[in-house]
Amino acid sequence: MDLGASRRGVDMGPSALRVADLARRLEALGHIVEMDDDVSAPLPEVLLHASASEPGPIGAFLPSITATCTELARVTATAVADGAVPVTVGGDHSIAAGSIAGVAAALAQRNERLGVIWLDAHGDANTPETSGSGNVHGMPLAHLLGHGDRNFSGISAALGGPSPAILPEHVALVGVRELDEPERRHLREWGVATFTMRTIDERGLRSVMQEALAIAGNGTGGIHVSMDLDWLDPVHAPGVGTPVAGGATYREGHLAMETIADSGRLTSLDVVEVNPVLDSQNRTAELAVGLVLSAFGLRII
Repeated sequence: MDLGASRRGVDMGPSALRVADLARRLEALGHIVEMDDDVSAPLPEVLLHASASEPGPIGAFLPSITATCTELARVTATAVADGAVPVTVGGDHSIAAGSIAGVAAALAQRNERLGVIWLDAHGDANTPETSGSGNVHGMPLAHLLGHGDRNFSGISAALGGPSPAILPEHVALVGVRELDEPERRHLREWGVATFTMRTIDERGLRSVMQEALAIAGNGTGGIHVSMDLDWLDPVHAPGVGTPVAGGATYREGHLAMETIADSGRLTSLDVVEVNPVLDSQNRTAELAVGLVLSAFGLRII
């Protein structure tokens, strides 16, 4: 799905990761891949044609994004209830409103809350009222925290889960380096721990990830990691929808995922914003697969 983005191409991200043999390489690591399936989403051209009375990406796309995310939430909730670890491959980052809502609903059945580590160059903390672009991929975190559009923020509750889906004290943003002014205000007001690239430069990635894990794991039943490939520097991950210079290095990316694997707390994972149109020889998808493998226990020795 690329309905939440301003630039076309991330809808082909799942295909790029399949070309990079994500499922087979997970199986080679010793895991069982129980399902490799699609959650369907409509094409933007179809929605724009049908939504002449609702100009702009929010009016034209948000209801369909909400419907797709609701179906995705059902899939991830079922997976977690069955004891599996869902890996949701995007697509633009708006899908996290569905994957995380589903996992949160599944954990709620055990009277547990979900922690989240959000790896991203951006905050994704806008609402329809504060977004300058209207692009929904800049809004999923705000809605998971209970703000913005009632239907989009209420996916977890619609499945019998908590409302809001996640609490700010259980969320850590890592790698942030480009925020809109409303997002700065929101993250401060909501009390969301935000580790910028300056913090990583000053403290080191390992220290930051240990604190992020402590925040997301404090009193929760597990940790969801939502990884936008633009959290890495575009030198290493050129095929992303909204690249921002000065991101994490190749090794910092792997260290982050290795640290997550060491914690033993990973319940679920998003891999989003891979754009093959902007990539070179599938480099970004190959890197994304390598990072997933590190999160699932791949070691150098």
